[in-house]
Amino acid sequence: MSYAAAVNVMLAVHEKKTSTVDLYRPLRNHIAYTFSERDAQVADDDLQAIRQLRLDLERPSPSSMDLRRDLLISYFRAIAAVEPRFPISPDRSHVHSLTFTWFDAFRSNKKAALPSIHLEKAAVLFNLGAVYSQIALAADRTSSAGLKQACNGFQSAAGAFAFLKDHAASKAVAAGATVDLSVECAVMLEKLMLAQSQECFFEKVIGDAKPPGLCSKVARQVGVYYEEAYAALNASPLNQHFDWTWISHVQLKAAQFYAEACYRYSLELNEKEEIAEEIARLRIGISALVDAKKSAKGVAQPLLDVVNKLETNMNHNLEKSVKENDRIYLMRIPAASSLAALPAASLVKPTPLGEVLDASKEKFFSNLVPDSSTKALSKYTDMVDNIIRTQLEKLQQGSEITRVKLKEMDLPDSILVLEDNLSLPLDLMEDVEAVQISGGPSGLETEIQQLRDLRRVNQELLVQTEELLQKEANADAQFRNQFGTRWTRPQSSTLTKNLQDRLNRFAANLKQAADSDSRIVREVRGNGELMAILDSRPIESALPSLARPIMSLDGNEDAVVGALKQSLRQLENLGEQRAGLEDMLKEMKRKDDILPKLMASTGSQEDLFKKEIAKYDQICEEIAQNIEAQEQVLLQLQSKNDNFAAMFNLEDFKAAREKSYKQIAASVAKYREIKENINEGLKFYVTLQDALTNVKQQCSDFVMTRSIQCRELIEVVQRQIAGLNFATDGKTDYNYPSGGQPNHSRTDAQQAEQQTTPPPHPPPTYRHIPAEQPGPGYLQPYPSTGQPDHQRTTQQPEPQSTPPPSHPQPSYHHLPAEQPGYSHPCPAYAAPQQTPYYAPLSQYQHPQQAPNHEYRQPAYPGWHAAYYNAYQQQTGPYPPPSYTVPAPYPPSQQGSYHRR
Repeated sequence: MSYAAAVNVMLAVHEKKTSTVDLYRPLRNHIAYTFSERDAQVADDDLQAIRQLRLDLERPSPSSMDLRRDLLISYFRAIAAVEPRFPISPDRSHVHSLTFTWFDAFRSNKKAALPSIHLEKAAVLFNLGAVYSQIALAADRTSSAGLKQACNGFQSAAGAFAFLKDHAASKAVAAGATVDLSVECAVMLEKLMLAQSQECFFEKVIGDAKPPGLCSKVARQVGVYYEEAYAALNASPLNQHFDWTWISHVQLKAAQFYAEACYRYSLELNEKEEIAEEIARLRIGISALVDAKKSAKGVAQPLLDVVNKLETNMNHNLEKSVKENDRIYLMRIPAASSLAALPAASLVKPTPLGEVLDASKEKFFSNLVPDSSTKALSKYTDMVDNIIRTQLEKLQQGSEITRVKLKEMDLPDSILVLEDNLSLPLDLMEDVEAVQISGGPSGLETEIQQLRDLRRVNQELLVQTEELLQKEANADAQFRNQFGTRWTRPQSSTLTKNLQDRLNRFAANLKQAADSDSRIVREVRGNGELMAILDSRPIESALPSLARPIMSLDGNEDAVVGALKQSLRQLENLGEQRAGLEDMLKEMKRKDDILPKLMASTGSQEDLFKKEIAKYDQICEEIAQNIEAQEQVLLQLQSKNDNFAAMFNLEDFKAAREKSYKQIAASVAKYREIKENINEGLKFYVTLQDALTNVKQQCSDFVMTRSIQCRELIEVVQRQIAGLNFATDGKTDYNYPSGGQPNHSRTDAQQAEQQTTPPPHPPPTYRHIPAEQPGPGYLQPYPSTGQPDHQRTTQQPEPQSTPPPSHPQPSYHHLPAEQPGYSHPCPAYAAPQQTPYYAPLSQYQHPQQAPNHEYRQPAYPGWHAAYYNAYQQQTGPYPPPSYTVPAPYPPSQQGSYHRR
């Protein structure tokens, strides 16, 4: 037995019953009374056809439900054509002698008898939905064609009830219709038909052996639709209106397809070996079936059989899964509240019936609006459109002529200039505002001073770094002369060659950058007079003004200007009048509907058209007067403007104004060029300072390491001299680093020596060394001038628990040979290879504990961001700095050096 045969339990809606009513006589009387007896005679055939459709509707349903469906559609179109022509309602001016009687489809003892066309339309739509449901229920769903027919029929039924809900139910209930025509009942029936249509799709996917996951989604949507229908049945006014068997059927169907979704979903979970959720889903579905069966009363036995079979299958799978979980998987069963909602997939929707039920093409009562009248109406519409189009073109042409003439006369700009209302062209004004916001030419001196300050800071960093290396070399030479061959560590010059080469390249870069700065200064000085106009605030103050003549022969300048302004105001008023006339034309066309007059008229159509078109004569005359008045005002304006231009020498003013515009544009271009060069210079010095700070730190670390080694070597040499050296070969085991190379630890023998033989005093550590170390073995690694990179106090911070990151120290050989966009010709300061450096030992008890390197923050935190972005593009990101070196400038000055 197929699945379709096993679950062939669905619901169909019975048609509403009605009483006989004769439409012919009331409608004919209304036509004869409202129009004419002749029109009534012409409409007789249509009245007979409508009466026959109503009589056929009153008879029992024919054997063919398709014929019944077509009858209902035809009758609905007919009464839709009747409604706007012959309104049927209790109103005395309407067709009020007709009374439609319809019985409730679910309570046959209830009926509504009303003189309302809305009741008739709603009842016909209800019966159309009922017939569609019966067509669907009668289909043989064991075959593919029958299943498709059933699915389409239920969707069409849902469409009919949806159309009832949206277009007729509210008006019918307001007139006094029964509950079955209410909006609530239409919604419930729409959901019920959708549920049964979706159920047809479920039967199809089961019959096609689709994957369990898809079957579960389709089944879940069936359950959702049944749940929505059940909720509507349990709410007022339907909860006391429907038979209990309907409610039980819908309730059990909702539970069945929820359980069906759980069952199909559990099959998919079983395939994925998700046993715990499978057990939970099966238990939930079985519980839903058991609860629904308890409250189900009067449902069909085939439906109970299907539900029982589904429950048996789920219990069988549940027992099997529980045993597997207890023996193999041992998974915890999740709570029902923790599970996600089952997914649903809707495959159906109400069939739109608006086009099927559209009565616009019906030929009923065509005598009341004959084809000739339709053509005449079209002719009238064309006449109106021609008038509107012609007049609108006149109005637009008048506005365009005014615009062109005013531009030729340079009005009203010349009047505004005379009143000191000067203005630049919009694009030029935006350029000037951007220049002034960025500081203007007067701010270039400040930025040049920033270049000088940055160059001085870089020069000081370079000198300080060179002094560090020189002091260390001098100290090394001093001890070498003092101890002779006992001073066994390498000379400083051999260890600092790479560092010294880099410093030399930095010095060359600074020299060439200074030359570029000089060229910028010369550019600023040489173009200062040109760019000075940009500092004018407002910029309009730098424009030439239109002054009154120095000597006046007749003293009538004010009269000429006043007459010119008066003509401009007249022209402006005419423009506003044209805008109002244009709006009036459009509004008249929108409201021009002569169809009622055309349908009621018995005279000549031409006379009617002439009379109706005459209402546009007045506005056409006003438009013509406006255009004529504008022509006169423009002639007067031209004459007055000629006098004005001659009196105020307008041509010379225009030439001077154009010259000012060109000067301002040239100033903006030169300023942007200089500004760009200065910005590139600032960027160059910020980047160079980062590099110098880095090299200075490497030199400082190198000097500190050499100083510590120096003190320890002094102790070894002193013990040798005193005969206390325990070494068998008389040599030290130190490995001396070169500048920029990692510090190597001492040998195990030396470490053992330190552990077994206590020194005459505790070994020195960096954090206990005072700021000024007495004795020749220690060199202060920082010069006395300038702020040190970090404070050296007698109380140093405790060692960090986490060593610095192991990212390699950034080198600068990736910088381009020439700074982009900047006029510096110097090559980049590029080290031939990346040179690591020694970390400061202030945090460590012994130099062997120090990591190979430690990152440093550039001296100016604000500048670091600009260089950080450029460095990332070339070498990739590097870890954050460990600390910030104080800047030699106060914070208020640092911010002005940021690259923007």
